[in-house]
Order: sequence, then C-alpha cells, then structure tokens
Amino acid sequence: MRRTALFIIMIITHYQLQSQDTISISADLELIRISNNSFVHVSYSEVPGYGRVAANGLIFIEGHKAFLFDSPWDDTLTEILVTYLEEEMGLKIKGFVPNHWHDDCMGGLGYLKSRKIISYADSLTLLLARENKLHVPDHGFKDSLILRLGRKEIRCYFPGAAHSTDNIVVWIPSEKILFPGCICKSADSQSLGNTTEGDLAAYPATVEWIIRKFPDVNTVIPGHGAFGGPELLTHTLALTRNK
Repeated sequence: MRRTALFIIMIITHYQLQSQDTISISADLELIRISNNSFVHVSYSEVPGYGRVAANGLIFIEGHKAFLFDSPWDDTLTEILVTYLEEEMGLKIKGFVPNHWHDDCMGGLGYLKSRKIISYADSLTLLLARENKLHVPDHGFKDSLILRLGRKEIRCYFPGAAHSTDNIVVWIPSEKILFPGCICKSADSQSLGNTTEGDLAAYPATVEWIIRKFPDVNTVIPGHGAFGGPELLTHTLALTRNK
C-alpha cells in the first residue's frame, strides 16, 4: 500500500513539475525546468502536413555558463531564446550541439554562428548540412564526444541510425538526464513519425543500444512531446517492432 501511494506521489510530482515550472518567453517559445541545472526549451512552428509542431531542446547550466542542445526551429526563435538566457538569467552560452541536421535541431545555427557560439556535431551531420546547403557546425566528432562545463561532464554518443542517419544522444551523468531527441518518442506517440531520412531497419538495434548504455537514467527527453523516464525508451522500442 505504501509503495502504491509513493508511486502515485511520484507521478503527481512529475506532472506538477512540467506544468508549474514553465516560463513562457513568447507565444512560440517556453522553458520547462527539469532540475536545478537543466531546462527543456520548447519551440513551436507551422510544419506543412503536420500543423503547429512543438520541438524540444535541452539547456544545461553550471554556474553562469550553459550548453545548448538543439536550437529552436529558426534563427528568430533562437535569438529570442539566447537573449533571454543572457539578459534574464545571466548566462553565457559556451557551446551548441544538435541532435541531427533537421530544422527542429539546428534551424537556429545561423544565428549561433553569428554570435560565434562554438558548435559540435556528429561528423555525418556536418556532411549532410553541406549537402543540403545549410549552415555547418564548427567541429565534428565520430562515435563520441565529452564536453565539460565547470566540473560537470556532458557525453555525446552516436548510437546508430534511427530517426535519421546522423542522430546522437546526449547524456548528463550528474543529472541522470538523457536527451535522445527525435530517436525517442513521447508516451502518447502511436508511431515513429517521419522516418523518410532515417533507417527503419537499424532503428530497433539503436534503441536497444541506448537502453543498455544508460540503465540509470531518470529523465528522458524526446524530440517532441512530454518528457518522462526510461519507459519512453521501451515505448519507442515497441514502436520500432510494430512499424
């Protein structure tokens, strides 16, 4: 009985966090606090065939410095976000990492480059950005990358192709936060979404790798929709098998 009550309290607390710790920056941009040092940024854009779509990104803070993972949809929204972080929160953006090459991950890279904010991405993301005549991240990596913000580590991995052929995951050990972006689906998703530039054959093995790699994860942030726990990964794995 006590375990059941505790479980219910945890669920209620989780949803209260998502609803109460939300900062509305503009009609198309908001921040959701998920820990003392971390926020999800949510931006909205009209996407042909899909309507108004919300996309998630992650901000990790240590002291007065921050890393940005995925940008809002475009340069305008990214400028609004960075201005808020700098002027209202007193933060300096030390770097940027996109999950993959699509607009919902690096649509604001042009603005970030104009501000000379250093960007890192999987080497395939650099190649795809060039092929599609997009702004290209500054530095590429293969397989993995460790970034440091103060004394905290941020680990980026290429787990295999899935939603796209270049998608990565970001792991923050100190927070036990995993940001797999569009690889991972929200709990209410009934399909894998748009996979026209992904790899459906590789998708299950990629998600299985992520589940094995991060057994201690507490918070999982999908590319779209509400964040949750490791159950989002098992839900996504089930979707890959029902495609």
